[in-house]
Amino acid sequence: MERSESVDEDVQASAYLENDEVRERDDPMSDTLRIGEEALVCSSEHEIDVGFCQNEERKSEEETMGGFDEQSGLLVDERKEFDAPAVGMEFESYDDAYNYYNCYASEVGFRVRVKNSWFKRRSKEKYGAVLCCSSQGFKRINDVNRVRKETRTGCPAMIRMRQVDSKRWRVVEVTLDHNHLLGCKLYKSVKRKRKCVSSPVSDAKTIKLYRACVVDNGSNVNPNSTLNKKFQNSTGSPDLLNLKRGDSAAIYNYFCRMQLTNPNFFYLMDVNDEGQLRNVFWADAFSKVSCSYFGDVIFIDSSYISGKFEIPLVTFTGVNHHGKTTLLSCGLLAGETMESYHWLLKVWLSVMKRSPQTIVTDRCKPLEAAISQVFPRSHQRFSLTHIMRKIPEKLGGLHNYDAVRKAFTKAVYETLKVVEFEAAWGFMVHNFGVIENEWLRSLYEERAKWAPVYLKDTFFAGIAAAHPGETLKPFFERYVHKQTPLKEFLDKYELALQKKHREETLSDIESQTLNTAELKTKCSFETQLSRIYTRDMFKKFQIEVEEMYSCFSTTQVHVDGPFVIFLVKERVQGESSRREIRDFEVLYNRSVGEVRCICSCFNFYGYLCRHALCVLNFNGVEEIPLRYILPRWRKDYKRLHFADNGLTGFVDGTDRVQWFDQLYKNSLQVVEEGAVSLDHYKVAMQVLQESLDKVHSVEEKQD
Repeated sequence: MERSESVDEDVQASAYLENDEVRERDDPMSDTLRIGEEALVCSSEHEIDVGFCQNEERKSEEETMGGFDEQSGLLVDERKEFDAPAVGMEFESYDDAYNYYNCYASEVGFRVRVKNSWFKRRSKEKYGAVLCCSSQGFKRINDVNRVRKETRTGCPAMIRMRQVDSKRWRVVEVTLDHNHLLGCKLYKSVKRKRKCVSSPVSDAKTIKLYRACVVDNGSNVNPNSTLNKKFQNSTGSPDLLNLKRGDSAAIYNYFCRMQLTNPNFFYLMDVNDEGQLRNVFWADAFSKVSCSYFGDVIFIDSSYISGKFEIPLVTFTGVNHHGKTTLLSCGLLAGETMESYHWLLKVWLSVMKRSPQTIVTDRCKPLEAAISQVFPRSHQRFSLTHIMRKIPEKLGGLHNYDAVRKAFTKAVYETLKVVEFEAAWGFMVHNFGVIENEWLRSLYEERAKWAPVYLKDTFFAGIAAAHPGETLKPFFERYVHKQTPLKEFLDKYELALQKKHREETLSDIESQTLNTAELKTKCSFETQLSRIYTRDMFKKFQIEVEEMYSCFSTTQVHVDGPFVIFLVKERVQGESSRREIRDFEVLYNRSVGEVRCICSCFNFYGYLCRHALCVLNFNGVEEIPLRYILPRWRKDYKRLHFADNGLTGFVDGTDRVQWFDQLYKNSLQVVEEGAVSLDHYKVAMQVLQESLDKVHSVEEKQD
């Protein structure tokens, strides 16, 4: 038997997040997570009676009970069908799990062996194991010349199990397929007699099996089982997640694997009483930390569902300190219903523990209703990108489509005041005869949620895409197409996250090495923010500094005490590449240094526009006021944010999730600072090793 020894610490898979939710423990056999009164995960319990037969000469009992398995020493009841192993099964002990798999193997027709076992180094306690088909692997080279017949075929069938927090043994990975014939004849030539100690039949043991089973909607159940007959009419139900054969197992396998390698990975499955999936939510550790930094403005992308993609995916994304999208969490929904969205948002709130300031979505009535219930104080706005993409679909059949599209674009992007937008819209619908168009009518009724001219008091951090040509791209744009199956997406999901994380790390490193050679003007504003902002955000602001030279006139037009209105003239690109002159009003408060432009660049993008910079420069201001230098764009934002929001006070002595969050955020600071240079790296590695040694010393004292 092959045996493996683990590292010092046991990285256990945590089942569910226990912060702020109510976990009912009246019945120790149940494990149901609730938020308020709404059950989110349903678990079921089964008992499997397994008689341990230890008397070789019990023919009468074998005839009565069904048969005796010589390998496991178990009396197998042929009248009872053993459920196939599934991810999520739990057993009271390792022996129970081993004997259950042996019984299942006997029924199917193969033998079991232990492929690997993992033990804690100091306590020698077993905490992990892999049981496989005896045909797994191949004969070693030095065994090739042996007379014994080769029975190994490289069979992939196996179960991987692990001891979890409850001290039960949980199945975390399953492969059911064999690559060889099954049945007792296959092993006839290699059967061996085993000596058994006599023991009465009354010593038969009952294995308690705890299952948080999740089944596909009528597709991955034994076709002859009563369970399948119960489910077969529910396939395609709008209240159930539309999964193909094996999808639910793939999801659960992936989640369990992620929890083993990423202990702060969180997932939640919403299942009905029959164990059928309705909705799914998950967030990895990196996403959860990103949400604590950048969860003030989020984009909920449901276009995969509305676009009839193969996977009913919903993504939560934010904008990181480099101005790039960062994933905050994901979900799979049964459909575009208020109930599904309400469940998803409630879980997000309970996990992330924050209400976003601004939520940008597609135009979706069920999602809009759910947001108003879960986040009543958040500003919900519609994605202008999605609306502009709908124009060909909604207006393409008009005989004067090009003219209408042009007028629509002009009303959206070229109006600075509400009265201008109203006039431009009225001209479009009346002049081109589209006043009765239902889509345009509905857009106009909801104009306060998507037209830039109405959104100037809403902070977007760059998500608004308020300028022509700007688009809000899906996070998985290059990884998911309409026919991408779920199993393929789970593989691409990890690749996409690894790529994004690598890009963010490289951007962090590049931001630390920004030099003065990259300055393009002698403006003090540019020099000031080059020392503060990340490289990508500085490049965006740098464009505004350069474009100050296209603003050729700054004139004071009205004074009311400390308040002064300036008119800034700018040469802009017009139709047919012609240069046009546009006027921008800028309000300046001399007493407090407050400046606000009618273009509202600061609220849309998070930095001052060229017009506001011209007014500051006109009034002799040499540095941008601190109120307009947002901490979220700073090179050291994560460090400052953690210092302000870290868990420095009371720590719950029983809340392991809080412990992990605190440790993860602290260690993340060491990682990010240690990647700046080789010297930083060496110091960080030394500190981490010293810390690990001290943690190990605690375990030694306890032993």
